[in-house]
Amino acid sequence: MDNPHTHLFGLDLTVHRPGELTSADRAAWTAMQAKAHLHGSPELANPFLSPEFALALGRCRRGVRIGVVREEGEPAAFFAYQRSATGVGRALGLGVSDCQGIVHRPGFTWDARELLRACGLAVYEFDHLAQGQAGFEGGATGRFASPVIDTLDGYDAYLAHLRANAPKFLKTTLAKERRLGRQIGEVRYVHDERDPEMLATLMRWKSAQYRRTGRSDRFAQDWIIRLVEQLFHTRGDSFTGLLSVLYADGRPVAAHFGPRSERIIANWFPAYDPEFAKYSPGLLMQLKIAESAASEGIAYIDLGRGQKEYKDSLKTREIMVAEGWVMRRHPVAFGHRAHRAPVRALRNTVVERPELFAPADRLLKRIGEIRSGRFRM
Repeated sequence: MDNPHTHLFGLDLTVHRPGELTSADRAAWTAMQAKAHLHGSPELANPFLSPEFALALGRCRRGVRIGVVREEGEPAAFFAYQRSATGVGRALGLGVSDCQGIVHRPGFTWDARELLRACGLAVYEFDHLAQGQAGFEGGATGRFASPVIDTLDGYDAYLAHLRANAPKFLKTTLAKERRLGRQIGEVRYVHDERDPEMLATLMRWKSAQYRRTGRSDRFAQDWIIRLVEQLFHTRGDSFTGLLSVLYADGRPVAAHFGPRSERIIANWFPAYDPEFAKYSPGLLMQLKIAESAASEGIAYIDLGRGQKEYKDSLKTREIMVAEGWVMRRHPVAFGHRAHRAPVRALRNTVVERPELFAPADRLLKRIGEIRSGRFRM
């Protein structure tokens, strides 16, 4: 245990490495997530906020810590984060996690600077802060839409939504599914595929997609590969690493891997075989995931922050996430912000403005073509 006990202004907090968390505390954390929607905080049930995600990341990255706040001896909040040796704190899985914040019981409030001091942090940076995180929201420098697919009312209700709001998209996608079946062979969908070879195939597809589009290849980082593999082998009622695969004539044409909690599926790593691109297998797979999610009683699929045309077609609504940082008056905090703020501001200016995003996207794709040897003058 890093910090046996901290009492600051009434805050009773202990800091743990992931493996030090007791089974009772893990059960309390899971119970808070399971009941969050009943208290008006459905986002707290996101799988990226689960103890399983924290434990898996702790096996792959240094500095993962969990602050447990108690009130009258009982857990009131769980704050998972990553800490550097200099006291720079980052949201758990910053850069790959699509939901961040504190999981807490109803009515819990906190002062951000007090919490940072108790955890030994000079600054805490986030880029997908969940809604309702009042103690951190004062540090938000931007808020962004994260589209979702509501599935709790059933798949027929979702199809009715698409017919009303994206009729051309739905008609075209279903027609491509029929054509895929006629021209290639039987279309089969496996919602929970347990073949590790298919996980490896998905990562190869996604890695090639990153290179093809000029993006940084996340699967060039060994810790991300290990994290995905850890989550793939994590299975339980409250959390599962979910691999879904679409097949045509027995051949995989699209796949997705992401974490699932009791109520939410996170859309994380979708990819497809470019050989079948004309059939839009990735979109077909998203509809299949929605159908299975609805049959399992999943509340919604979080498609994740980011401007994508396919997300606009699939979504039923949007939730908001925030990025920014909270900091104490500390030299490390000021230095970190001075280094990070210009980079983040430039990225957001490009991503959020269509007149800048489109040419930047074309440039990245051109770079991808050059890298892969497909570019012709």
